[in-house]
Amino acid sequence: MRHLVYLCLFLAVARGAESRVWTDLQDRKIEATLLQIDGSNAVLQLKDGRKIPYPLAKLSAADGEYVERVRLQLGAAKPADAADGLNFDAPWPDHVKYSEDPDISTVEENAEKKRFVYESANYRYTCDVRLSQSVVKGFAVMFEATQLYCRSLPLAINGGTKVAGKHPIVLFEQFDDYVKAGGPPTSSGVFIGGRGVVLVPLASLGVKPVGSGYMLDREKSSSVLPHELTHQLTPDAYFKKGAVGWLSEGIAEYVANTPYRSGAFNVRGNQKEIFDFTTGYGSKDRGGRALGTKIKLPDLKSFMLQDYSGFLQNASINYGCGLLITDYFLHMDGAGDGKRVKTYLKALHEGKNSEKSLDLLLDGRSFEQLQGDIAKAWGRKGIDFTFAEP
Repeated sequence: MRHLVYLCLFLAVARGAESRVWTDLQDRKIEATLLQIDGSNAVLQLKDGRKIPYPLAKLSAADGEYVERVRLQLGAAKPADAADGLNFDAPWPDHVKYSEDPDISTVEENAEKKRFVYESANYRYTCDVRLSQSVVKGFAVMFEATQLYCRSLPLAINGGTKVAGKHPIVLFEQFDDYVKAGGPPTSSGVFIGGRGVVLVPLASLGVKPVGSGYMLDREKSSSVLPHELTHQLTPDAYFKKGAVGWLSEGIAEYVANTPYRSGAFNVRGNQKEIFDFTTGYGSKDRGGRALGTKIKLPDLKSFMLQDYSGFLQNASINYGCGLLITDYFLHMDGAGDGKRVKTYLKALHEGKNSEKSLDLLLDGRSFEQLQGDIAKAWGRKGIDFTFAEP
């Protein structure tokens, strides 16, 4: 029966399919025809007649949506992993570029109510002042690129609740209004978890008033916002005790410290940025945790299991060390393939107790042994990590 279902699906796609240009998560392109949706693969036929299965998890956001439309038209079911967005088997990207048109549309412009609503491919922006499409398009590229980058990381960052198909963003002309709405006075943007919304003052988007309108100020574009956008996309399971703090903030800091320019994230180049950001003031003195190269933490178990309010009380060192420890699990632990942390994240997705699931990170090691492994790995890179006795 299964083979019959796939055969019917193959015929239905093949009869109406046309050759098109496909793009992967690293912006590589190929011309091919979609023949079949086989589980978690799209079967593509190249111009020379060859047929290749291509993992759906490696497709660009636009191509993934195209395949999904075809799947829905045919009444085909998603495979379990695709439905959950569990892309742990996808390769780690070197470079992620959003090269598509964010497709800006104006939904509402009501000057009397000071309500102006615009949409891009994945986001809805509600602002208290009118913005031109060119301005919205300018900052929407960063939002869409961040969404693509988070989706590209093989960490199953598949959270966030869309409202009518879009992630909500609220923009404020005046910083005081941003603070009144819940934005921390010292922040340039914030994710409000209970509401699933990101609040952003226009100044953080590099938008400045010019005459009766606004224009982009490229020199003042913020690199902090990808952090909050990552929170908006992070699954709820990653915010449970045992993961919240070091991991939830570590992933967001990882994304925020990946060099970004004009819709592209240079993932390969983020290791130097992470080192500079945590030990000093970041590249070009754009801000950092300034922890120096000799860092002392409480014992690792206490650090990982502290509640979020405690994590925030010493934010600079906790955020910085959360990033370093997360980076260790992603790129230095074991064979450097992130195998243990992916197993841990998968367990969180399956609803397993996050505190007990830390055993998956230990993988037979004691916390003291893991402390030694972390200290040794970062020691080779110039950071002297020490942990207090439990």
